[in-house]
Amino acid sequence: MEVPRYNCKLAVEATIIARRSHTPQTTIAHRTFMPDNSSPKIELLRAAYAAFNARDIDTALAIMTPDVAWPKAFKGGFVHGPQEVRAYWTEQWDEINPHVEPTSFHLEDDGRVLVNVHQVVCDLAGNLLADEYVGHRFTIEHGLIRSMEVCPLPSSGQNT
Repeated sequence: MEVPRYNCKLAVEATIIARRSHTPQTTIAHRTFMPDNSSPKIELLRAAYAAFNARDIDTALAIMTPDVAWPKAFKGGFVHGPQEVRAYWTEQWDEINPHVEPTSFHLEDDGRVLVNVHQVVCDLAGNLLADEYVGHRFTIEHGLIRSMEVCPLPSSGQNT
């Protein structure tokens, strides 16, 4: 019996449809959960995710500071500056096909933004490697992304 192959394209489309559903704002601890808020920080991050998913490196890099710190989640460690981010992403996309869809944004008391992300990663043949929710915490300075880190999601915030 042949095992059906996971269809990464359908998984990504399902993620986009699920993200469009409305979730009301709630507050938990020091975070305000505002998935449909359109603050300048959130709009900046929406643009960054859209550019990444479209593989539009120039647009994504244009909204980062010259000394941006970016995690090499696929390889480990960090890269610094737009040229290192470009090299890392180019290498990554030569090996895997990631799609990261923000599901909600959490404005934190310290000014950072925690983004709940549905991440679907396939190999270049379309086989599923990962389908999970992760957290991305951003520091934004002067309207540009200064840093991003991968972090745990709040226990009650995965699907908010």
